[in-house]
Amino acid sequence: MQIDSASQNPAIGAAPSAAEVKRRLDEFRKRRGYLMAHQGVMAAALPELQDAYGPFYKVLTLDPHHLTPLEREFVWLALLIAAREHIGTHHVDLFYKSGGTEAQAEAAFRLAAWSAGVSAYTFLDEHWQGHFPAVDAHCAYRDGVSALMDRCTEVTPTMARLALVTVHTARRDPWGVAAEIVACYSAGIPEVKVAEAMSLALWPCGVNAFLAASEVWLALIREGKVQPSEPFRVWADTPGQDGLDLPPRDG
Repeated sequence: MQIDSASQNPAIGAAPSAAEVKRRLDEFRKRRGYLMAHQGVMAAALPELQDAYGPFYKVLTLDPHHLTPLEREFVWLALLIAAREHIGTHHVDLFYKSGGTEAQAEAAFRLAAWSAGVSAYTFLDEHWQGHFPAVDAHCAYRDGVSALMDRCTEVTPTMARLALVTVHTARRDPWGVAAEIVACYSAGIPEVKVAEAMSLALWPCGVNAFLAASEVWLALIREGKVQPSEPFRVWADTPGQDGLDLPPRDG
């Protein structure tokens, strides 16, 4: 016998009152200084989701972790440019409030544009490397980044690398992600900074973009292409990280 879950839980299907929706939207605007349309949808139909949304957003995007405020907002700027998320102007505000300059913003545009062309190096590496043995794809890529940023004196190499690993994550470009993770290790950039930067792509681009980049990182560790710290080694040594192993159904 099938049980109607709504009859077992009268709260299911109950919509918030108009007064409750107004209260929620007014509170959000007061707290954040602006309002977006999806907050209204959650307030009117999914208040529990709205309650969970705020703390998650705060932890992911606003709370201090490993990046400095300027590093975080520089990465956010490059990420939003690459993802073409024009609605994220609150991060433009945070970028300037963190000490960001227009020269640094120009660098973020450069890096986002550069990331869009990484497929040329992927093509060289995967198909034509044998025809151009002196033009190593990975070395050429890194040299290109150095030349691109040569006059951007207000952006540190660490800021540039963190921005690039994040925009490659956003674009779901495994070659670019791998190239930048290797470059980050070579430059001595702490893993926790790389992880935090990559995680920002989760918000505008979805959790699967972050998952795909994490799988690239996991493979690099397991293949011995980078030397991880002990906590990251424990992660890599943990078996069964391929999701649910669902067998095909008969018939």
